[in-house]
Amino acid sequence: MIKVDVESERKEILKRYRKLLRYAKPFLKPGDARIIKKAFNTSLEAHKEMRRKSGEPYIYHPLDVAQVCVEEIGLGTTSIVAALLHDVVEDTDVELSDIERDFGTKVAKIIDGLTKISGVFDYGTSQQAENFRKMLLTLSEDVRVILIKIADRLNNMRTLDSMPRHKQLKIASETMYLYAPLAHRLGLYAIKSELEDLHLKFTDTPTYRTISHQINSTKLARNKFIKAFTAPVEEELVAQGFTYQIKGRPKSIHSIYNKMKKQNIPFEEVYDLFAIRIIIDSEPENEKADCWQVYSIVTDFYKPNPDRLRDWISTPKANGYESLHTTVMSNTGQWVEVQIRTTRMDDIAEKGYAAHWKYKEKEQAPNQKYGLEAWISKVRDMLESNDSSAIEFMDDFRSNLFQDEVFVFTPKGDLRALPSDATALDFAFDIHTQIGAKCIGAKVNQKLVPINYKLKNGDQIEILTSNKQKPSEDWLRFVTSSKAKAGIKEAIREEKKGFIADGKEIVQRKLKSMKIEFTSEVVDQLRAYFETKTPNEFYYRVGKGLIDATHIKAFKEEKKKRKEQSPLSSVTDESSFVKQIKNLKGPDHDQLLIGEDMDVVDYIMAKCCNPIPGDDVFGFVTINEGIKIHRTSCPNALELLSNHGNRVIKAKWTSQQEIAFLAGLKIIGTDRVGLINDVTKVISNELKVNMRSITVDSDAGVFDGTIKLYVNSTKHLDELRLKLMKVEGVLKVNRFD
Repeated sequence: MIKVDVESERKEILKRYRKLLRYAKPFLKPGDARIIKKAFNTSLEAHKEMRRKSGEPYIYHPLDVAQVCVEEIGLGTTSIVAALLHDVVEDTDVELSDIERDFGTKVAKIIDGLTKISGVFDYGTSQQAENFRKMLLTLSEDVRVILIKIADRLNNMRTLDSMPRHKQLKIASETMYLYAPLAHRLGLYAIKSELEDLHLKFTDTPTYRTISHQINSTKLARNKFIKAFTAPVEEELVAQGFTYQIKGRPKSIHSIYNKMKKQNIPFEEVYDLFAIRIIIDSEPENEKADCWQVYSIVTDFYKPNPDRLRDWISTPKANGYESLHTTVMSNTGQWVEVQIRTTRMDDIAEKGYAAHWKYKEKEQAPNQKYGLEAWISKVRDMLESNDSSAIEFMDDFRSNLFQDEVFVFTPKGDLRALPSDATALDFAFDIHTQIGAKCIGAKVNQKLVPINYKLKNGDQIEILTSNKQKPSEDWLRFVTSSKAKAGIKEAIREEKKGFIADGKEIVQRKLKSMKIEFTSEVVDQLRAYFETKTPNEFYYRVGKGLIDATHIKAFKEEKKKRKEQSPLSSVTDESSFVKQIKNLKGPDHDQLLIGEDMDVVDYIMAKCCNPIPGDDVFGFVTINEGIKIHRTSCPNALELLSNHGNRVIKAKWTSQQEIAFLAGLKIIGTDRVGLINDVTKVISNELKVNMRSITVDSDAGVFDGTIKLYVNSTKHLDELRLKLMKVEGVLKVNRFD
């Protein structure tokens, strides 16, 4: 039992509460402090017996979330009150009606949006996706719901150390899958970067630590370099009468890691490790001219890279971000990214949506026409027109979050922003659903193009239509915007309805004749067995005759065979797995031991990432194939952990393992006679490793080979990599999935 020092905890609670008030003070109206105090006391009372996993009093969490809302997002009194109370309805006896009575409708609505849906979910659906959809539905009424949720998630991620491993994976992946892109979309860059870094910290700790250590060890040299680089620029800024501040900041750990992975290079070769930001004070009407003047000063001293100029002042990003970015060559031969912006632009870049509203009230932001509001109204349209399953909805929503934009013109010269990779068909639907549905082609810059033509920045587009045209399933392959997807799906849905009803009837009849009960669990197993994405798609394929009803019999045989084989056949999620494994192996067992439990648990290694002993892994309960073991860095991990966290189980390797696992290595080097011979010698003779295949490509003196081989563990693989690196001519050896 942990001994609790009540007095020091009470002092800490008061300290955090006073800090919150201190930050809120500048914008409090008369009576606000009283409401905040009331919310604090209500929360303190409601959570008084509760503690977090770390053993701390629960009240720390709502106080910290409120602090993030004020200090890092710049929200006001209503949000502070909602943040302090955000968990009381879900976790305590306080009802939503009590909140409405004491704090008003606005606060109650926000808290309702933040409260998870309780109750039983159909087999195969995702509670996480349903909760996310519920929270987003309130976006159309009050954006603060999402902003408080992001603050809540940031605090959860900062305190994730005290959670069990499988929960860490689930929460970190969900964060990366949804909340980081959402923070990015709402312009909260600092929070987005921290969420991404924390995701890396918990899913790939060694990489996180290595990069973090390398950033810290180069700090002194970096500061010295920044000083020397900015000295002549500062002198000229003063001479031209600018009031400015200059910040030098390293890129986030996650973005450095991304670059290393994408370009397959070590830390030392990431050329723009840091950016220098020049922030100037400027009047609204002079902002653009002043920023270009500063650009002119910078490029007087350093040569710019013409391919790396980004002007987000003339056309801001969809989240309201405005800035001028250029990459210049320093006197020491290093590339440096320079960002130029005004104080207002910097405020919007750091605080996102909340700052955008502050300036909107002052009517100071001429460029906000296609900023956040345009995006939010798009989300509203999407929410209103979407009646697909929660998981499909999440996919649609995410595809809208991530995309950069392409700017194009209508025949009359109006500027329209669409997701990058958008086609002429997306543009047609963007103008009007009816025009999209009848689109047969387009004229781009006076030239005829097909409907799947990919738009480029600056294209001018005229849509050609015909009353005989009808949307088809194929169209979904070449549209990216949610408006186009929703319009096409709606048109197809009408046609599909009859086939779906017929298919459902056939399936029910068939199952009845085979004496199998028609339940959502069975339907989901059938859906997975026939490799269709949704139950409706399965019914449609049966109704249309694409799946022969007689094949359902084969599904029954398969089901029966699996049941006979595995004692854990009734496992559907994490809780049922823990229950079963405890029954089979005793009360201390709550995880899958890979290598030891083969006799009691049916599991296989996932083909998408080929885990080997020593890899950080998790188990995932599939619908038809038992348990699959995935690496935490698997390309599919994010989606599995985010949408189906309830099916994730703890798994670890046992030490007594001498089984061979398939792994892949990519070798790059300079070609020479006998290189392959030397490489295969190291593999076969020195380390006695069996090779499955080797493919080599040599072009203009560059050697590029991939080898698939059998190893016992990550240690074994690392040993092999180091030995191969010593072979003359080999430059890089990397593992691939």
